[in-house]
Amino acid sequence: MTESALREMICDLARSLFDRGLTAGASGNITARTSDGGLLATPTGTSMGRLDPARLAHFDASGRQINGDPATKEMPLHSAFYETRRSAGAVVHLHSTHSVAVSMLPETDPDCALKPLTAYSVMRLGRVKLLPYFRPGDPATGDAIRGLAGRRSAVLLANHGPVVAGKDLEAAVHAVEELEETARLTLLLRHAQPVLLTPAQVQDVVTTFDVDW
Repeated sequence: MTESALREMICDLARSLFDRGLTAGASGNITARTSDGGLLATPTGTSMGRLDPARLAHFDASGRQINGDPATKEMPLHSAFYETRRSAGAVVHLHSTHSVAVSMLPETDPDCALKPLTAYSVMRLGRVKLLPYFRPGDPATGDAIRGLAGRRSAVLLANHGPVVAGKDLEAAVHAVEELEETARLTLLLRHAQPVLLTPAQVQDVVTTFDVDW
């Protein structure tokens, strides 16, 4: 994909996420790999519903910003995913309502924040790690992600929101949408006793689709 096409796709998908209420105000951010090993990133303090392709922050392969507006302050968490997951072609971070709500529930399991409710949640997310609260932009967030040593493609930041890495931009967006939908199901079923996928069913999905679990 050309850099120009990638810039347009970032803005189109960001606007779609914003228009559907998956992130509000100037929250949320996206990064994506360019064909030469650099990165494009959404600017800080800018609504995902009104991004300008020409103003995206552009980093070269060494991590130096070479043009565009100042990048999102969440670059430390994005960089940590790229450093630890060589397959990552894009990272998406949202402040989506249901995911944030799940991150604040006392019963949420830090090692598996979302139970295996559907095959697609297992397939697209693997086991979601709940990380503790960090101030937005805190480099310690990146350190916490590095501490996972690339074993998770999706994390939930307590009192903050989800971060998902994918092999490309579309995969990362689809995965973060799946995370939010699974969080919504979790809240709908919170006081019920839902029938989860069995360990054997989970393992079948994990093996078939080569999922981190």
